[in-house]
Amino acid sequence: MGRLDGKTAIVTGSGRGIGAKMAQHLAKEGANVVVTDVLDTSETVSAIVEDGGSALGLNVDVTSDSDLNSMVTATEKEFGSLNILINNASIFAALQPKPFLQIDNDEFDKVMKVNARGVHQATKAVVPAMLKAGGGKIVNIASGTFYYGPPGLSHYTASKGAVIALTRGFGRELGDKNIQVNAIAPGLTESDSIKGHAGFDPARGPTVQSRSIKREMI
Repeated sequence: MGRLDGKTAIVTGSGRGIGAKMAQHLAKEGANVVVTDVLDTSETVSAIVEDGGSALGLNVDVTSDSDLNSMVTATEKEFGSLNILINNASIFAALQPKPFLQIDNDEFDKVMKVNARGVHQATKAVVPAMLKAGGGKIVNIASGTFYYGPPGLSHYTASKGAVIALTRGFGRELGDKNIQVNAIAPGLTESDSIKGHAGFDPARGPTVQSRSIKREMI
């Protein structure tokens, strides 16, 4: 028996990287998982199904209300209800670190649109379905960058700070409706999509040195 037997979870941005791993782990705990991304979702879906889990793959742009509404409709049609949302979709790997003086408005707006507004839009889209199901859980993926402000990524850092602010607001508005909203803020994570990022190698050494690897391995 898994802890999430009978539950249905949507994980945005789960075609690869951290999102894919979260989707797979939710499935191992018994959840039906809806894998969504603007990228191909078939690899994550196949991994879940081959491991005995249940998954549905959908192409979804979290800045499109039409895509999000279709996502919820397809989820309820396939699995009957919706209980969990992981707001993971974001822009990071494609960003090239640069001083904030060199970040133009279009790039800033694009990052904020996906990373912050996307969380707002996706959450709005799923709440009616969660209310029908009697409640739910929403987990927003923020970032440890918000707490230390790495140079060259001010727009990304700002977007993840916004995610934390949204989480606090959503939690206060939805708590009495039996929908719990929380955020986690991962540090540097050696996922496939991050390994190729220009800032990964320079950051890897200091990050490792700052951690108690022995403790974390235990």
